[in-house]
Amino acid sequence: MFASPPPTVLRIAFITTDNREDTRDYSPEKPWFGTAPQALLDGFAEFPDDVEIHVLSCARKRFASPIKLAPNIFFHSVYVPAWAWLKTLYLGNIIAVRRCLKKIKPDLVHGQGTERDCAWCAVFSGYPNLITIHGNMRRLAKLYRASLWSFIRITSALEHIAIRQCGGVICISNHTKNTVCTLAKRTWVIPNAVNLHFIRNGLRTNHFTPIILMIGDLIPNKNQLAFLNAIESIQKQHGFIVRIFGKIDQTTSYTQKVLKFTESHPWCECHHFTSREKIREQMEVASMLAMPSIEENSPMAVIEAMAMGLPVVASRVGGIPELVVDHESGMLFDPLDQESIRKAVKNLLDDEKLALNLSNAAFQKIEVAHLPEQVAKKHIEIYGNFLNH
Repeated sequence: MFASPPPTVLRIAFITTDNREDTRDYSPEKPWFGTAPQALLDGFAEFPDDVEIHVLSCARKRFASPIKLAPNIFFHSVYVPAWAWLKTLYLGNIIAVRRCLKKIKPDLVHGQGTERDCAWCAVFSGYPNLITIHGNMRRLAKLYRASLWSFIRITSALEHIAIRQCGGVICISNHTKNTVCTLAKRTWVIPNAVNLHFIRNGLRTNHFTPIILMIGDLIPNKNQLAFLNAIESIQKQHGFIVRIFGKIDQTTSYTQKVLKFTESHPWCECHHFTSREKIREQMEVASMLAMPSIEENSPMAVIEAMAMGLPVVASRVGGIPELVVDHESGMLFDPLDQESIRKAVKNLLDDEKLALNLSNAAFQKIEVAHLPEQVAKKHIEIYGNFLNH
């Protein structure tokens, strides 16, 4: 079905999650992926003479999909019945993916993320393989003190095995490299690419509207409630509003507490996660992005805000300090210290010149290291070096 590419062209199987499956909304005709994998694919599209990419995504339903996403990027929706998946430790996914790979005959398989089946399918693909870690599931399981048979505990165990068994781990931060280096055979650090749609045309010069934007699911790790409690005492003075966008599971006690706070405080809004276009529109008018998480790897919302020239206030945890240099390209705080949170927020609200300087410095940093073409080129170099050694 697929003609053999010239010897210099690498054929890569790229396993990632089709968000039509993640959201169980199969109506869109085209697949759509997480922001980081999509930006990387955009970068690969710029190198048709170097790589041929075959994107594989498992799904519980058969539905129409395009054969090609770009001249050198093919798409394969891999059907896996609902009874399989995590119930079989993704054995059904592995078998279905291996069947598809026999037709593709890739040089290398790259699994995107350990949160679901992607890394697991890459590791047991039967081909040379690498994985990228986006969410450090082992660290999150420890943070949550997850029970033995919980989803996060099982996923963290699978992540542990995947790291040990794979050919190497591509880490999106040094923070992740430090967590996997004792287990992985080889490691590399490459930051996430940002979607070009979020790159501003030039430096930001406009005044800021007092809107604090938070992007992330309503879960304890994202720490929205502590942030809201910390800034409540300064809201009247500064007159800001807070807009939260993320997945909302109203069955959890944490979500219920956040929603109760927003209902009793008119200056705080809580919205279900929306499209990337809507998020970009929100970033255009906001005064800052707040990321108060207790644990993070390299959050795309922070990278996108920096690319948009939106000032960032964020936790001094995980891989965030590798993105945001305190008082140089953003403001960092201790997510467990309310006074530290308030001080960082007040600094940006009180000093518009500081906010502009930080946002422009952040924008320039993104241009240096996070453009899709740059990130894709580094991946291609790693693919070649890995296969030749």
